[in-house]
Amino acid sequence: MTEVRDRGETTQGYAAPPRPDATLARPRFRASRGATPSCHGDVPGAAAPAGSPVVALVGAPNVGKSTLFNTLTGAKRTVGNWPGTTVEVGRGVWPTTRAAATCDCETCTCPRQAEPVTFTLVDLPGAYSLDPASPDEALTRELLVDVEPDELPDAVVVIADAAHLARSLYIVAQVRELGLPLVVALTMNDVARHRGIEIDTYALAEQIGAPVVAVDPRRRQGESNLAAAVLGVLDAERPAPRAVDLPGHDGSPCGAMCPLADCGLEDLELADERFEWIDGAVHAGTRDTGDARRVRSDLIDRFVTAPVLGPVIFLAVMWLVFQITTTVAAPLQDALDGIFTGPVSDGTRGVLAGVGLGGTPVEGFLVDGLVAGVGMLLTFVPLMALMFLLLALLEDSGYMARAAVVTDRMMRRIGLPGRAFLPLVVGFGCNVPAVAATRILPNARQRVLTALLVPFTSCSARLTVYVLLATTFYPRQAGTVVFAMYLVSILLVVAVGLLLKSTLWRTMGADPLVIDLPPYQLPTARLTLSVMWQRLKGFLRTASGIIVATVCVVWLLQSIPAVSGAGFGEVPVSDSVYAAVAKSIAPLLSPAGFGQWETVSALVVGFIAKEAVISSWAQTYAIAEPASEREPGQLGAQLHQTFEMASGGHTGAALAAFMVFLLAYTPCVATLSAQKREIGLRWTVFGVLLQLVVAWALAVATFQIGRMIW
Repeated sequence: MTEVRDRGETTQGYAAPPRPDATLARPRFRASRGATPSCHGDVPGAAAPAGSPVVALVGAPNVGKSTLFNTLTGAKRTVGNWPGTTVEVGRGVWPTTRAAATCDCETCTCPRQAEPVTFTLVDLPGAYSLDPASPDEALTRELLVDVEPDELPDAVVVIADAAHLARSLYIVAQVRELGLPLVVALTMNDVARHRGIEIDTYALAEQIGAPVVAVDPRRRQGESNLAAAVLGVLDAERPAPRAVDLPGHDGSPCGAMCPLADCGLEDLELADERFEWIDGAVHAGTRDTGDARRVRSDLIDRFVTAPVLGPVIFLAVMWLVFQITTTVAAPLQDALDGIFTGPVSDGTRGVLAGVGLGGTPVEGFLVDGLVAGVGMLLTFVPLMALMFLLLALLEDSGYMARAAVVTDRMMRRIGLPGRAFLPLVVGFGCNVPAVAATRILPNARQRVLTALLVPFTSCSARLTVYVLLATTFYPRQAGTVVFAMYLVSILLVVAVGLLLKSTLWRTMGADPLVIDLPPYQLPTARLTLSVMWQRLKGFLRTASGIIVATVCVVWLLQSIPAVSGAGFGEVPVSDSVYAAVAKSIAPLLSPAGFGQWETVSALVVGFIAKEAVISSWAQTYAIAEPASEREPGQLGAQLHQTFEMASGGHTGAALAAFMVFLLAYTPCVATLSAQKREIGLRWTVFGVLLQLVVAWALAVATFQIGRMIW
């Protein structure tokens, strides 16, 4: 069963969800007391001055919280028009100004100047309430409720969806009960107007007992008003906790307005009181203009979430993404390849010859190592940028949330809720944040199962290898080949999920999907380009360090002779330690059709990072074929020869088997580290063994069956 909240529905009868069965390590707000940084949320190198006020951003998933955080701090935190994009605490610096005080002089000649102010802004994981149903919600509660008084934030900004105000005010009610300085920031105001809802921020603020400010972080509107409101609550006395005139726990009147925490109400009674308070706030602060137009999102969703047409549309969209990516990026890749194999390599050789290092191991390291390896990877920058741009457009438009609805039936078959599709979608970009995103799932067994399935999603690092092989062997069908690999990845997730559910998790039931579908919106150029650049920069930052280190290690191993009589740096690569290690493993992969040491060594290097597969090939063939040193970009011909020799002429079958093995075998070490942190060492080791067995079995089956066809 799939329950889709159409973003116009008010949920009634709320009962506090149970506490989760797992919690996260608690970071602190005060950086001086050991704050735990987010891997993707902090502003690099930025720190607020000591004593700066700490402002916490709180709100339900998908209300624009992280977008507002990025706008105010200049950070590049993961954002998306779909739930579950914030799973860690982000910290940044919010610079703003305090308006100059008015002058009482009759004839004012006093200079007035705005005073600069700096806040430490903390972006908490998305939470519908402070009654946690998942570890990320539990973390938000811990940082606002279960902390020492000196660890509380100085102010809290709750982000509320103006188009669905009632749903957003539940957590506002709970924060008011804490007595923390509070500001409510209203987003989605354009959607509210489209639905015929007019918000009276002044009346709403009076009813809530806290300032209410309309903001649009996607268009950078309302920032100064929000800063003024935060400064106002910081300058004012700390508000008293929200109180009501209710009987105490013994049935007698409190005798005064009673803080809710002291009135002894049961959970349901407390929830009913909050909903009554919410109804009063909505009634006072909103007006139906009668100008509601038929919602465009509802019209589109009739097709994109349909049981049969929805999956077809999803596959067609993804095929189009890969087709555009491979077609448009190809000329740019060729141009960059020509630069590195021509002017850069020749220039490096000329410089080395001028200083007397021509023909030495230094030339081999710089030209055949760094230039060949790093240069080959950099040729994929246009492809990655285009890929990230297209995915950012899909996310910002709101389509990715519909993908969860489309795949809900498939997810429930393997014992996972449709919400588990969200971490898996993240995995197609990078497996590391995808493993962390499993925190949005309320059940511990669901989190473990999802974390084990994430490595079977084809990350962007694998994409570079797919494109290289597809354009080399099937240049006219490259987009379709890459799409096929992503389709195999989805089928592999389902198949392994069914295997695990039928063996280890036989008793795990399937939960219905309950998800807020965000409205479709026209992507903004600033936000889309920002997300694209954020992901591309992250890819390059991660890949650059790993690739340079890997290139150095590979060059060193290729320079050490495995046989006596040869000097360092003078041995053919086939007689090096690098090749000797690969040759000892190669027989295991001979049944899969790619048992040559050149391909096996690349897979070994790929265990460190999948991007390194390409650089290791570039090094191997550049060194192994001295006659082609001036053309290390002729990698395709070398790969053709290798696969043909290893497969006995069944090149297509061997290529398919290799790509399947690359998809299914162990992820990079960074993903394994994330798995160890989230699900423990025992399950991580189990996952590695499972992936190796699945990868080998699928590769062998693919080749043995494929050789009968190709």
